Amino acid sequence: MTTIIGLSGSLRAASYNTALLRAAAGLMPAGAALDVRTIHGIPLYNADDEKEQGAPAAVRELKDLIAAADGLLLATPEYNNSIPGVFKNAIDWLSTPDEDAERVFGGKPVALAGASPSGFGTVLSQTAWLQVLRALGTRPWFGDQLRVSHAGKQFDAERRIVNPELQEHLRQYLAGFVEFARQESRR
Repeated sequence: MTTIIGLSGSLRAASYNTALLRAAAGLMPAGAALDVRTIHGIPLYNADDEKEQGAPAAVRELKDLIAAADGLLLATPEYNNSIPGVFKNAIDWLSTPDEDAERVFGGKPVALAGASPSGFGTVLSQTAWLQVLRALGTRPWFGDQLRVSHAGKQFDAERRIVNPELQEHLRQYLAGFVEFARQESRR
């Protein structure tokens, strides 16, 4: 079984990005599963707190899940044309100390996706993530792009995908990323 962790970078209860991951969980190819997670419970990073108290339980649990997974799918909102601060903060926690950065992210296949009410989707946020992924030593997947624009028209009030074209694109996107993650695990 190929396991992918889907991490939503939004704290909103009605997040389009979390909804995108929940929809993705039901569209995974045979022999693969998507474990949807959020960044809830992760406090602002403070090296003094980490030194005195260690990583919070939410961070430790997520580190172990990502480290054990075959791949990581980041569903990123876009705030002010870039990465949301709360999402970057979570990744900062997950990548400390340095040994954990290698254990959690080193060589990990990673895909980027995102949904936004804007007409541009999350193109700038996804682009901004590339330098972070490079610094973490991940293996980003560039086989397809998933940037959901006008998200309010793509999901219903219960945050289910209503656009069949988006649903099919998501299915194909997931199949491509899972295949990439499987190939990377054979290296």
